[in-house]
Amino acid sequence: MGGDRAAMETLWCQHRRWIAAVLLVHKSAGDQVEDLLQDVAMTFVKKIGSVRDPSKIRAWLRTVAINAARASVRSAKARPWLRTSDAAHAVPATGAIRSQDIILDDEAARLLSLVSQLPDAYREPLTLRAVHGLRGKHIASILGLAEATVETRIARARRMLRERMESRHRVGPQASVATTLDQKGQR
Repeated sequence: MGGDRAAMETLWCQHRRWIAAVLLVHKSAGDQVEDLLQDVAMTFVKKIGSVRDPSKIRAWLRTVAINAARASVRSAKARPWLRTSDAAHAVPATGAIRSQDIILDDEAARLLSLVSQLPDAYREPLTLRAVHGLRGKHIASILGLAEATVETRIARARRMLRERMESRHRVGPQASVATTLDQKGQR
């Protein structure tokens, strides 16, 4: 906090992984985590001296990360013509696309869409566990919650996802990509 470069680098390395997880939860679909990490790192370097209580560094970094992600979302809404298609990045370098890749991408996109609709209080711990494989104790320290609260929120988030997936299928199941591909192959 006093400006020691080696100490700041060590502190950043200790916290970088979970900061990326927080950014992943709060970023928009078009944002790249690495770009947002750079924004957080810049704020970290510029304003680390403003943190009064060293024990609050994790909470401060989490707030900086959430603010960076939200600012990026607001910026993207203000400049819709600059958005790029995610489909352009999905094509492998060889140009070959396997049907399994399409099916997985479609299912993953549906699941991510449902996850993004969860309230922050449930989405964040679920993503930290499912995507980044963090344990309840680590998630609890990142979010400043009791470990039991984290586990409860993860269980509730999973239940909400299950219910939303089931209700989607009850309302009117749309043909999946797998079914469409199978039907085309039979012709």
